[in-house]
Amino acid sequence: MKTKWASISIVGMGYVGICSAATFASRGIRTIGIDIDQARVEQIRRGKAPLHEPQLDSMLKNVVRKKLLDATSDISMAAHTDVTFLTVGTPSQPDGSIDLSYIKNATEDLGNLLREKRGYHLVVVKSTVVPGTTNGVVKRFLEQSSRKTIGSELGLCANPEFLKEGTAISDALHPDKIVIGSNDKKSASELTKLYRRFYGSKLPTVILTSPGAAELVKYASNAFLATKVSFINTIANIAERIPGVDVGTIAEAIGLDPRIGPLFLKAGPGYGGSCFHKDLQALINYSQNENYDPILFRATEETNEQQAS
Repeated sequence: MKTKWASISIVGMGYVGICSAATFASRGIRTIGIDIDQARVEQIRRGKAPLHEPQLDSMLKNVVRKKLLDATSDISMAAHTDVTFLTVGTPSQPDGSIDLSYIKNATEDLGNLLREKRGYHLVVVKSTVVPGTTNGVVKRFLEQSSRKTIGSELGLCANPEFLKEGTAISDALHPDKIVIGSNDKKSASELTKLYRRFYGSKLPTVILTSPGAAELVKYASNAFLATKVSFINTIANIAERIPGVDVGTIAEAIGLDPRIGPLFLKAGPGYGGSCFHKDLQALINYSQNENYDPILFRATEETNEQQAS
């Protein structure tokens, strides 16, 4: 793969996919966004963001005008690129586990079209998946459908995202780290080269590890932040019972400790959104399936539910 001229495809134009596509294209990397929703595809092709995120609309309009970003519902177009990122959804199931059907379908479709492709192609899992998914389900479906093995012709990495709603574009352009999980050196090397092209001299710290560790980093990050929210809400409930005590002062004081920091120390109704609850439930379910009871994370969720009630 001639990384200098690499083009990329991104399967799944949801929140992560469209923000990733826009920022890659903004750095001059030719990008194709792929989604089964034809209306969303047409909207992107007109340079209109399918969701609200600061800076996204103007960035999208610019890269579409410059023909650096195109969109399609035809996954076969991925074969004309060098790297394919999977950013499809992994919704929660009733027991807290994640639904991998979109990942399986996308991987199988991608493998089928890569069967006839000559040359190296790198597949990158950016969707949030539990440890073991990239090196298990994704690898198995990809190798079976493509009839190739990970190595000389086919690459595979786990590369979790850490975008926050409201600052996703800035987060993508100025991350504090890049985590790459792979079991073969070539895959990790090619993805690192792509990010070096993206960031140039401002390449952030790149952590090279196994796929399972990379997958767990994402869950560990969100679990820690969720626990921090439940922690300060617990302190707030204690403070309410002490005359003259304001939890804001407590949060300010402990936040000045560099080991703690001020972020996520604002007492309130608890965490919401699309990530913390979903990821904690998935991590709890995964841990219990591995014969470990994550008491701390169950308590974090219970505290959050009490706070919201």
